[in-house]
Amino acid sequence: MHEKNIKRIVRVAYGKIAKQNRSCCGPVSCCGDEQSTAISISKKLGYSDKELNAVPKGANLGLGCGNPVALATLKKGETVLDLGSGAGFDCFLAAKQVGKSGHVIGVDMTPEMLDKARENAQKGKYDNVEFRLGEIENLPVADNSVDVIISNCVINLSPDKNRVFKEAYRVLKPGGRLMVSDLVLLRPLPPEIKNSIEAYIGCLSGASLKKDYLKAINQAGFKNVKIIEKCSYLREVIGNAVTSPAIIKNFKGAKNDINNIAQSVVSITVLGIKPKG
Repeated sequence: MHEKNIKRIVRVAYGKIAKQNRSCCGPVSCCGDEQSTAISISKKLGYSDKELNAVPKGANLGLGCGNPVALATLKKGETVLDLGSGAGFDCFLAAKQVGKSGHVIGVDMTPEMLDKARENAQKGKYDNVEFRLGEIENLPVADNSVDVIISNCVINLSPDKNRVFKEAYRVLKPGGRLMVSDLVLLRPLPPEIKNSIEAYIGCLSGASLKKDYLKAINQAGFKNVKIIEKCSYLREVIGNAVTSPAIIKNFKGAKNDINNIAQSVVSITVLGIKPKG
């Protein structure tokens, strides 16, 4: 798929999610209880009831694969940037940690998501949060201007991950830190899945091999790059994505092959530091 086509497809798909409150990376609810599904996914990813209850209703769409805010050790007064901020879930959690003296910027390329996030910010009276339209490969953020970058299951959707990490490095202040949760592969996916549009939207076929993902962070200039947390991605989430009718139509493998695909995908949360000197 061409890069422009990928972005267009992802933008349209996530625009629909914003309108329907429905998860694409997580299991899609057939019963209309999308909010319960999102809460269930988030709890399994480590979000507490207190965190889930602290954000406006509709901010959590169940699209994550980790909890980068919990691991970022945010401090009062810091400026935080969320890459692919969606409806604002992690931004609002970060806003409470950095306090009124801090600032949170969410960047997303989907106008419908931005509309939803801004509506949620208004509902929750988050004066220290703003949302900007932009691509994570070309961030609408000044050089050396943020203390911390977070992202939750979004970078895997980018067709140019090297560029994403270079942009992250550019906008971080010297000494600033990157804390991102994402899906990576332990081994390559079969061509039938790798070339599937539905699997790309579902956060599968756009994922990099783990070694390539970490290499891209290092090559951008980050130091002390290490995996803080790793787990097999929620089996029911992967299973749902891989066995969805749209994907299985393109993949004629046996049930064991599908299980192997699920076992090829892991969720990692990675730390990287921009050197001071």
